[in-house]
Amino acid sequence: MSGRLTRDTLTLAERNLIRLPRNPDMLLAFTVQPIMFVLLFAFVFGGAIETPGFSDYIDFLIPGMIVQQIAFGGFTTALGLAEDMTKGLIDRFRSLPTARASVLAGRTLADVATNLLSVAILLTTGFVIGFRFDAAVPEILGGIALLLLFGYAFSWIFAVIGMSVSSPEAANGVGFILVFPITFISSAFVPVESMPAGLQQVAEVNPVSTMVDALRALWLGGDMGNSLWLSVVWCIVLIALFAPLAVRKYRLSASA
Repeated sequence: MSGRLTRDTLTLAERNLIRLPRNPDMLLAFTVQPIMFVLLFAFVFGGAIETPGFSDYIDFLIPGMIVQQIAFGGFTTALGLAEDMTKGLIDRFRSLPTARASVLAGRTLADVATNLLSVAILLTTGFVIGFRFDAAVPEILGGIALLLLFGYAFSWIFAVIGMSVSSPEAANGVGFILVFPITFISSAFVPVESMPAGLQQVAEVNPVSTMVDALRALWLGGDMGNSLWLSVVWCIVLIALFAPLAVRKYRLSASA
């Protein structure tokens, strides 16, 4: 059974990745859009933002921008599941001799590949405008692994969203409303200390903030504090919460 599940998961993940180049809107979201955001923040807003402890705003920005992009990476799962359910493809998958869990597993696994592409694009853009690592290879690879775990956790959140709405457009709107605020009320783009009381406390416990702080510590040195293990804990908690919810939604849709 495990061998069959693995084969079916890899097949469906491949199917989801093959479809990506045929969808220009989604392709732009993983290529042009991240570059545009980096350049906008670095050269339009960067000069007005003070980042104590960092010699250049670009060093402060790139880890935060990558975490934001990874958080939004699960949109492909939400949109894909919503579209497949609308078109009846999920019912077709159920009629085939495939492992039931492979539909969701294949979706979230494909997100790992697209998130890796996003990391590569943003790091390349960062290098072009002046970002540099101040860490050894193990710390750099550890940061990338942590990012992929974070993106995998958010993929399950988006899987629940995709199976809870009536259309891909609704999935896009709901996902944006839920995820956009937590990426900005965080340490991703400005120091938390610069925020007013109330928002600062929210930002300090935000999983995006702990992830960004851990990534900066791994890639740029500095005090790690509790950010690394808190980031891992957040990822495990999100997966433990939303993966069962996604499976339950999938089963309920089968009996509907």
